[in-house]
Amino acid sequence: MSITSTRFTRRQFGQIAASLAAVGGSRGALAAPADSKPLFKISLAEWSLHRTIFSGSLDNLDFPREAKRTYGIEAVEYVNQFFKDKAKDYDYLTDLSRRAGDEGVQNLLIMCDGLGKLGDPDAKARTQAIENHFPWAEAAKRLGCHSIRVNASSAGSFAEQQKLAADGLSRLAEYAGQFELNVIVENHGGLSSNGSWLAGVMRQVNLPNCGTLPDFGNFHDYDRYQGVEELLPFAKGVSAKSHDFDAAGNETKTDYMRMLKLVLAAGYHGHVGVEYEGKALSESEGIQATKALLERVRDELAA
Repeated sequence: MSITSTRFTRRQFGQIAASLAAVGGSRGALAAPADSKPLFKISLAEWSLHRTIFSGSLDNLDFPREAKRTYGIEAVEYVNQFFKDKAKDYDYLTDLSRRAGDEGVQNLLIMCDGLGKLGDPDAKARTQAIENHFPWAEAAKRLGCHSIRVNASSAGSFAEQQKLAADGLSRLAEYAGQFELNVIVENHGGLSSNGSWLAGVMRQVNLPNCGTLPDFGNFHDYDRYQGVEELLPFAKGVSAKSHDFDAAGNETKTDYMRMLKLVLAAGYHGHVGVEYEGKALSESEGIQATKALLERVRDELAA
């Protein structure tokens, strides 16, 4: 898929969205048989709406409804920052679960941030970070999620950080295992944005409920295609990060066709999450553009 330097502007957005919708109505040979499963499913990461939520224009309780009614997406990924004082509020969690169920929306995971370094060199601080995740594991179970997404922050040498992160993740995964819950790590800064490092951590942990959430972005100077490929053997989710689009509706930093071929080649057919972080389009427009691109590439790959 060719990526050009021409930016996908708001003015062009309506035209491109309309043309993609038209293609969707007349795909013919591109469409998979009605009785076949899609090559992958599409979910919505709540961070795509972080400005809307932080502004007070959307409440976390209404996120499942927004995903379904505005974007036609039936699976969601929460962010703990948007209900950070509700991990032990069982009435709140019951309400959120009910609202998602009423909309026919599946709760997939909670992205957990700000809970300490799971690979902290200080043993006491590392244990505290592990325990800080316990309420969120329980909250995820109450919501019917399959995972909590965590960070593998640490300090020290390459090998030392691997060992420390593996210790923290192993202990947390053992706790989460009693809830039949996964602990998954995103490439999210520090050495976790090095695919080789994080894959090595996974091999050291070596637990069936500890895996990865490969993000198309967040690799910084590390090759994103190599990084995703290295993390895919452990993937229990995939995050389709997007920032900007060209005039043809392609993401300007990531070749989605190339990336999704890697995803499917690894045997992954689960949810791929829309996670828009750009500013050229509104959050709503960015979500729609990312979803349309995922659908178009999926149809082309299914042909």
